[in-house]
Amino acid sequence: MSYTFFDDTSVVQPAQAPGYAPGFAPVGTVRPGLYLRGGKRAFDIAVSLLVLPIVLPTVLCLWAVMFLNGGSGFYAQHRVGRGGRLFRCLKIRTMAPDADRLLETYLAGDPEIAAEWHRNQKLRNDPRITRFGRFLRRTSLDELPQIWNVLKGDMSLVGPRPFTPDQKALYDAQSPAGSYYRLRPGITGPWQVGSRHLGAFGDRVHYDEGYAANVTFLRDLGIGLKTVAVVLKATGT
Repeated sequence: MSYTFFDDTSVVQPAQAPGYAPGFAPVGTVRPGLYLRGGKRAFDIAVSLLVLPIVLPTVLCLWAVMFLNGGSGFYAQHRVGRGGRLFRCLKIRTMAPDADRLLETYLAGDPEIAAEWHRNQKLRNDPRITRFGRFLRRTSLDELPQIWNVLKGDMSLVGPRPFTPDQKALYDAQSPAGSYYRLRPGITGPWQVGSRHLGAFGDRVHYDEGYAANVTFLRDLGIGLKTVAVVLKATGT
């Protein structure tokens, strides 16, 4: 595996190119500081490799539990990344194997659930989540496989929360600055430690734009420490 430490932030990708989210509107060239140009990526790789001996066996154990419960132990879903590029975001599966079909049934049969989904892009009491999956979500252990996404360069340890291609239009309608596309999405970030998934989907725009305007090592370190605190409280959904 090869690692890229320095990012070319001057390249603007074409709209709707293969491997990019439909309707992607390129953002202008930015001139980031030294940390954002290389230090942040080096920090991501160093920390990921440092925790890998602990994360890898943990992920394998969690995968085995979900696999033995039926269905795949991993769940991979396309997310919109830096510059609008699509990537497969990895998680430990926390839902029933036919979760997508069940969601359509729930939304069609209950207007209140449909309204909650449209507003938040998630359900507070999602019946598709298994008992063990609920534990994984409360502790955020389901997101440990994303260390692989960090090492590949799809994600960062700290950054904006990644969203799906289906959510892109909803996000873009509230984010004229397009700050999200200038950064790699993160395993954790200001939205996760701020609202801890309790706010509406559109609220993340304010967190993302505020973060993009001031990306520093000390801020990332602070968000990382806050993440440990909220994970220990097991308040995820």
